[in-house]
Amino acid sequence: MPTIYPLIMGRRAILATEHYLSAAAGARIFAGGGNAIDAAVAATFVEGVVNPHMHTIGGEAPMLIYSASARRVVAINGNMMAPERATIAHYLSLGLKLIPGTGLLAAGVPAAFDALVTALRDFGTKSLADVLEPALELAGDGFPIHVGLSGEPAGADDAVAGAGASIRSNARRFLAKWPSSGRVYLPDGKVPQPGSVLKNPALANFFKRVLDAESAAKNRGRESGLDAARDRFYRGDIAREIVAWSDANGGLLAASDLARFTTRTESPVSADYRGVTVFKCGPWSQGPVFLQQLKLLEGFDLGAIGHNSPDYIHAVVESAKLAFADREAYYGDPEFIDVPIAGLLSDRYAAIRRELIDSGHASMDQRPGDPISMRALRDGPAAGARPWGAGTIHVTAADRAGNMIAVTASGGWIPSSPVIDALGFPLGTRMQTFFLDERHPNALKPGKRPRTTLSPSLAMVKGEPYLAFGTEGGDQQDQWTLQFFLNVVDFGMDLQAAIEAPKFSTPHFPSTFYPHDNHPGVVRIEDRVPAIVRDALAARGHKIEVRPPWSEGHVLAVQINTKTGVLVGGADPRGQAAPTMPAQVIGW
Repeated sequence: MPTIYPLIMGRRAILATEHYLSAAAGARIFAGGGNAIDAAVAATFVEGVVNPHMHTIGGEAPMLIYSASARRVVAINGNMMAPERATIAHYLSLGLKLIPGTGLLAAGVPAAFDALVTALRDFGTKSLADVLEPALELAGDGFPIHVGLSGEPAGADDAVAGAGASIRSNARRFLAKWPSSGRVYLPDGKVPQPGSVLKNPALANFFKRVLDAESAAKNRGRESGLDAARDRFYRGDIAREIVAWSDANGGLLAASDLARFTTRTESPVSADYRGVTVFKCGPWSQGPVFLQQLKLLEGFDLGAIGHNSPDYIHAVVESAKLAFADREAYYGDPEFIDVPIAGLLSDRYAAIRRELIDSGHASMDQRPGDPISMRALRDGPAAGARPWGAGTIHVTAADRAGNMIAVTASGGWIPSSPVIDALGFPLGTRMQTFFLDERHPNALKPGKRPRTTLSPSLAMVKGEPYLAFGTEGGDQQDQWTLQFFLNVVDFGMDLQAAIEAPKFSTPHFPSTFYPHDNHPGVVRIEDRVPAIVRDALAARGHKIEVRPPWSEGHVLAVQINTKTGVLVGGADPRGQAAPTMPAQVIGW
């Protein structure tokens, strides 16, 4: 089918990012001899500068990497950790029933820096100085603000209004409550116009400080230099400044929390679907829900049903409801709870659960199953029956050696908590996704990592790297990327067509984020899906919410042609505040 963006191809390197400046940074690293991991790390650092309403270094960065030299896929658990003082009893003593969505009470140990350094150390080839250079330049010298960050149309006055994660929509908060954020993002006390240059000297100085630590240890080798930069962040003066800021603003972080924090490199979970093996991060993320949906949909002949037909959309939505009900019932940090992942991803369990899908009627219930006893429905209340019942970026890259990486980074958004004066970034508030009910698998505990929606994807064919992809979108991530994947595998679309195809999603299940609300039976669907299809879905009981065109999904993907070795990339024209900040692909 015709597409808005062309399909980008190369032989040596391919990179897809949210912002053209991050794509340019990755291209610089490739041109300097770096591999896909080096390029993706550089691009992710830049994203934290130019898209701070979507991600900063104070947040998280889960990723999946295929190492061509080791011939294996690894998951990097770039997820934050709850402080020792973060207990259910503490929040209840404050009169809270949920952890707030903003502010330092929701802030844990920032994970993104350690995750990126870990990826660079173990799978990259460059120094931190090499990959941080573009981000340092942009923070120190400044970059032109785009409309998605400013939130203000060109030519508008300086009145403070709007909604969302942009500077404009948060300006009142910055002026009245978070002056440290205002000093960076409201120059002269006004919302900056698109095209004006924004500088973040404190962030640039932070970058210089970690590079100074690397430089002081460089005589001991590349890895020692990277470890020294990490130690300054988590055990040195930077850690002390983070803790002091947390204390001054009502947070719970202690020096011991940062000192004991480490990034785990893990084996991913996986499932086979029509000859493709898909890898996801473990159940500390929502990643396995993608695989559960695949297992359910394997029982349908989707190609024969027809792309975006009523039967197809019904099957995908009803499968999502079942898989996400299991997410609510079972997923959490496996270091703290026993997640029955083998049962959840088994063929037998999928067959049992598939029988619950009524081809003629939409379910309105939350229906977790029992993957231990292999029953279609679990005894007791359904997930969501009890009270427990801003932004993300994605970077993905591949190189001619076969290395492949998918990074879904988020948190530390500028609307989440005030910018740390001395460091130039805010702390992430991912702890808001915990529940203050000890019965919930994602219940808060000190040292626990909250279940996250961040969900990169990587796929192999016959043991060879094939696809890496991801999206922003919270609970919708593993719905939008699922549709992209099905478009490629079941309907034979190329990457760009698969990305641009009309999409849909359901918020049927409890939201991961504060206040954890849900909307049973609702299906949000782009108006590019014909009215006759939407009406047929409504006749089955789906509560249809028609969305504007190009509003569902923001998928980025790279692919290695297993026959020719050609590298292919696709980006979504939906973009950040599309069409003003569309994503970018660079190939060589």
